[in-house]
Amino acid sequence: MLQFLFKRLLQAAIVMLIISLLSFSIKDKLGDPLREMTGMSVSTAEREMLRKKMGLNDPFLVQYGRFVKKALHGDLGTSYFHKLPTMTVILKKLPATLELTFAATLIIIFTSIPLGVMAAIKPNHWFSKLIMAFSIIGISIPVFVTALALIYVFSVKLGWMPSFGRGETVHLFGYWDTNFLSKDGIMHIIMPAIALSSIMVPLFIRLVRAEMLEELSSEYVKFARAKGLSRTKVYFKHALKNTMLPVITVGGVQIGIMVAYTILTESVFQWPGMGFMFLEAVNRSDIPLIVAYIMFVGFLFVLVNTLVDLLYGIINPTVNLLGKGQ
Repeated sequence: MLQFLFKRLLQAAIVMLIISLLSFSIKDKLGDPLREMTGMSVSTAEREMLRKKMGLNDPFLVQYGRFVKKALHGDLGTSYFHKLPTMTVILKKLPATLELTFAATLIIIFTSIPLGVMAAIKPNHWFSKLIMAFSIIGISIPVFVTALALIYVFSVKLGWMPSFGRGETVHLFGYWDTNFLSKDGIMHIIMPAIALSSIMVPLFIRLVRAEMLEELSSEYVKFARAKGLSRTKVYFKHALKNTMLPVITVGGVQIGIMVAYTILTESVFQWPGMGFMFLEAVNRSDIPLIVAYIMFVGFLFVLVNTLVDLLYGIINPTVNLLGKGQ
């Protein structure tokens, strides 16, 4: 296990180095940092002095080395707009995005697994056919369309749900603001979570169904049935357990992708998370905040993929972690 963790940490370091290189490479394409910091009133001579003082005239590798050195100490620059360290701004927005992603993940788990299993166990049942038809439609509808439809139906027409913001939150641990400890907060997170999960639920229904059908046709399931085991044990103790291995693999990647999908969801619902912050940073040409966001999201992808590999060993001890790491 320690050897596996070491290899994963080494791989994560290489991936983060590549992400940092790409992020640093594009920052000059996003605009002139001096113009964003000083405006148009500063003379050309003063601007050149500042450029030299900040090391912007140095060779690319020198600038990148300086950037990496600061990044290793948690310094990814200062936001032009917020006048705060970029990581301070991101960490302030992080709870809203993580809670939205967590709520969407719960919807995906408790919706797609039962429906996928149902569609596999009884493929010819009318409800199974309805589930598969729903999954095809769901894949075809973009997240923002679902979000706008939810707002129109449940906020505008019925008036049941709030249409924007986080609502009332509860402050925890001196840092974290949560939606889950107040009724108003829960009401505000329901529609954004449904919208965010809407593109993933159909995918996971089809994935669970396909994997479950494959397991049900395998030899060990036929042997379990021949031994006289109940259908419940065959379906949920044997087949479903092996079905979950590829689902967890895809799920780990998709949870990371959901952080990127929050950009659309947070924009429509005015949800004050990292996605909404990123759009504001793009509109304001807040280059350090854009670069820091890209690196932070890349770090989340690496972290989630590492945790997924660890879950493999927990769910199925026969999986060779060291073999997977190779």
